[in-house]
Amino acid sequence: MGLIYLDSCRLIYLVESDPFRAPQVRQAMSEYRDGSFAVSALVRLECLVHPLRTGDARLARRYKGALERLHWLTIPDEVYDLAAELRARHGLKTPDALHLACARHHACEALWTNDDRLATAAPSLARAIGGI
Repeated sequence: MGLIYLDSCRLIYLVESDPFRAPQVRQAMSEYRDGSFAVSALVRLECLVHPLRTGDARLARRYKGALERLHWLTIPDEVYDLAAELRARHGLKTPDALHLACARHHACEALWTNDDRLATAAPSLARAIGGI
């Protein structure tokens, strides 16, 4: 059973029902039956910023509900060390390097993202799903 790490943008598309991107992400998720979807505490942090900033308690609850249904990956010290290497080697921003390092550390099958820089840094792991 493999793990697919969902970058924050993928969860945002789903929870906020992006009219173009959410159906594509849902379709990709429905086609993946051989494992489960995973996130880290960093995904939670990134997803909750907007509803907390705008005082949208309902949206924050929706995010928390969606996050509860996913597999949680820890971010131990080794992930931070790997993220530092990725930043140094590929010029990634800290959150992006942490997402990629977390997915690698936990031997995820893929990291579904929207970020071309992650796909360039890890072409065998990071994938844009549905061309979005």
